[in-house]
Amino acid sequence: MKNLVPIGRAAKILGVSEITLRRWDNEGKLPSIKTEGGHRRYDLSKLRPETVHKYDFADNRRTIAYARVSSHDQKADLERQKQVLELFCSKNGWSFEIVTDLGSGMNYQKKGLKKLLNAVLDDSVGRLVLTHKDRLLRFGAELVFAICEAKEVEVVIINKGEDATFEEDLATDVLEIITVFSARLYGSRSKKNKKLLDGLAKVATEVCDDTGS
Repeated sequence: MKNLVPIGRAAKILGVSEITLRRWDNEGKLPSIKTEGGHRRYDLSKLRPETVHKYDFADNRRTIAYARVSSHDQKADLERQKQVLELFCSKNGWSFEIVTDLGSGMNYQKKGLKKLLNAVLDDSVGRLVLTHKDRLLRFGAELVFAICEAKEVEVVIINKGEDATFEEDLATDVLEIITVFSARLYGSRSKKNKKLLDGLAKVATEVCDDTGS
């Protein structure tokens, strides 16, 4: 039993996601050993690099690398994301397509995001690659990841830490929220609501100015 490791460690050793290991297990490609509690355990002697290449080539679904920025002022960052994604995917030997968006992380109607989701639902994507989690959506990324898990799509996030543009994007998203609700609140003729919105807008604008300097 000393040579058996949990799924998290096995995934790290092979450089794949836990979703991929579960799929391989279900397909009989790399069976696991189940504990009494129903947890997967993997034999260390079978976790070889050639295993990854053999099974990866058997899956002909494509890889999509997704990049996004909130505004036109961040186009340089969009190019940087694309370069990071291209280098990462090429280094891993994956055939990939880069999908980009220019829009707020609060906007669920972006063309690139809709293209990505349709491809996931059509079972034509086997892997989604992001530079940071927040590049996908500000709120709701977990829901997309849950859909990916249900469709057996591996999600690879290159950088687990905070995005360098986090504060600027967050300020932009806050301003968008204020814009959406300001008409309703102003319409109520409440001085308290107006004061609150003005204060939030001022803070968000100051953050934008600070991050842009």
